[in-house]
Amino acid sequence: MIQQKQLDNLNRNLANAQPEEIINSALQHAKNPVITTNFRPYEVAILYAVTRVKADIPVIWCDTGYNTVETYRHIAVLQDLLNLNLDTFVPQQSSAHREAVMGIPTIEDPRHSLFTEQVKLEPFRRAMNAYQPDVWFTNLRQGQTAFRDSLETFNLDKNGIAKVCPFYRWSDRELDRYLAEFNLPNEHRYFDPTKVLSNRECGLHV
Repeated sequence: MIQQKQLDNLNRNLANAQPEEIINSALQHAKNPVITTNFRPYEVAILYAVTRVKADIPVIWCDTGYNTVETYRHIAVLQDLLNLNLDTFVPQQSSAHREAVMGIPTIEDPRHSLFTEQVKLEPFRRAMNAYQPDVWFTNLRQGQTAFRDSLETFNLDKNGIAKVCPFYRWSDRELDRYLAEFNLPNEHRYFDPTKVLSNRECGLHV
C-alpha cells in the first residue's frame, strides 16, 4: 500500500502537473487500480484520460436505479466510444420495490440515511470489497463541496487506498476546453437521489 508520505511528495512535486502526468505517476504505485464513476457531467474527462493510459482499468459504476434517461443514453455512447471495462453494481432492492414502500425521502426524513445506504453506500462497499484496489481514480474537484475543498490531488482514504483526483484543480471552463479538444460528449441532465443539493455530500467520499 502507498503511504501518506509518498502522497505528500506527489502532491508537492505534481502541484502544477497535467492530468496525464498525475495518472501516470499514480499508476507507477498501483498494483490494482480502479476508476469509479457516476457518469455525472464532466465524468467523461477522467474516463478518457485514465483509459488512454490504461485501457483495461476496471470502471466501477454503482447504478442507483434513479438516473435520467439522458444519463443512461450517455453511458451507452461512452461505452462505445471509450470501450470501457465497465462493471455495474446495483442495489439489492429494485427501485420499483423501494418506490412502493419508501419513495425518495427528503433530507429531513429519518429514512433518508437508510435510502442512501441502500442505493449507494452498500453497492459501493460491495464493489470495493470485490476489487480491493490500492489506487482509486475519481473526478472529485475543488469547489464542489466544503469537504472536497479540504482534499488534495492525492489523498489517503480511511481504508488506506490512494484516492487520486487528476482534475482536482480544474474549473468547468477548463474542462469544457478539454472536452472540445478531444471531441468528447458531455451530459448535464443528471440526478442523484441521495444528494438532493449539488453541494451536499452523499457519504461515499467522506
